[in-house]
Amino acid sequence: MSGDKSPSQARQIFGGAAGNLVEWYDWYAYSAFALYFGPRFFPPGDDLAAFLNTAAIFAVGFLMRPIGSWLLGVWADRRGRKSALTLSVAMMCFGSLMIAVAPTYDEVGLVAPAILLLARLVQGLSVGGEYGASATFMSEVAQAKWRGFLASFQYVTLVGGQLIALALLVLLQAVMDEGTLKDWGWRIPFVVGALCAVLVFWLRSGLVETEAFEKARANTQDGSLMKRLMAHPRQLLIVLALTAGGSLWFYTFTTYMQKYLVLSAGWSKEEATSASAIALLLYMAMQPLFGALSDLVGRRTLLISFGVMSALATVPALDALGRAQPGPGAIALLVGCLAILSCYTAISGVVKAEMFPAGVRALGVGLPYALGVAIFGGSAEYVALAFKNAGFERGFFWYVAIMAAVALLAALAMPHRQSLIETD
Repeated sequence: MSGDKSPSQARQIFGGAAGNLVEWYDWYAYSAFALYFGPRFFPPGDDLAAFLNTAAIFAVGFLMRPIGSWLLGVWADRRGRKSALTLSVAMMCFGSLMIAVAPTYDEVGLVAPAILLLARLVQGLSVGGEYGASATFMSEVAQAKWRGFLASFQYVTLVGGQLIALALLVLLQAVMDEGTLKDWGWRIPFVVGALCAVLVFWLRSGLVETEAFEKARANTQDGSLMKRLMAHPRQLLIVLALTAGGSLWFYTFTTYMQKYLVLSAGWSKEEATSASAIALLLYMAMQPLFGALSDLVGRRTLLISFGVMSALATVPALDALGRAQPGPGAIALLVGCLAILSCYTAISGVVKAEMFPAGVRALGVGLPYALGVAIFGGSAEYVALAFKNAGFERGFFWYVAIMAAVALLAALAMPHRQSLIETD
């Protein structure tokens, strides 16, 4: 990018971030409203069974993310970051629209959960491709000295999407009674998501391709993309292990926390939603601060800090939250856990992008990330509920702690060398 026609760095970052916001809003709207629409898609009579089935579909959607990361990662490394980002948001729009108009179990029987599953599979393909492409795009656009700070806005918008979904839930809870929300009100967020995705499709069509990709395309290497990717086994394993521990912590203390406070701590749905919204707002604000800190002390230092603190804090923190009463103390505890998590999430995308050369960067970031999230992050709710259903809820706490220790080992194994973005 050069000359007067080149967009500013801020405009490029905004374009990538705005699309990321809508993508993740659509993805999290499912979890935020699952307490209301879950029973509508399954046989009546057992709410816990309905929540388990809804969480299972949430987890299955994650299984499509490695496929999406592969397809759109290959697309981004061959056709461009901009093209992949535009395609991913179009797919998300389609998936959200399917859920918005889906018939319920009372209307069509088992066809209802089948439609819900299909919609989540489409959204899984979309989000699977979004992470690698957006992390690569934003990391390549950002200047080196501010890269941690600027790239942290990927998680600002990721969390922002979740927060907007929760804010809409709080609003609808205030203006609708529970019966109306369960009847048809849960469809509103998916209509909103589909409409916003159309707007972002237009916005992303105005982005300009990154210099790093243009240079990589001009210097096309011999051999298949997969062969070139497999030349970086250490980096692939590090990304996979970091994602396994980091995403499990993320989904435990964000997505699952709302249900945990209702089902285990005995909070009302409204109390749990409000506390989650406040904590997520503060968590979102932390991301640029921790991103900027990584520019000063290094990404590896922050990741090691996350690994140590998360491995030690998981069990006592979840124990305490399970006994906590609604109020400032519980929110402060949750915010403290999210501060630990910020050592990982603020730099999650950039630290992975910096480990791969431009020719395989989107696929190198996206594929092992999607595998880690699909296996560990996406299954967090289902595994937690399964442990609870078996009468051994604390087993899930130890599982999360062990995977945090795996992330610590990955951080310790990270190379000390300079970012490969500088050598593109």
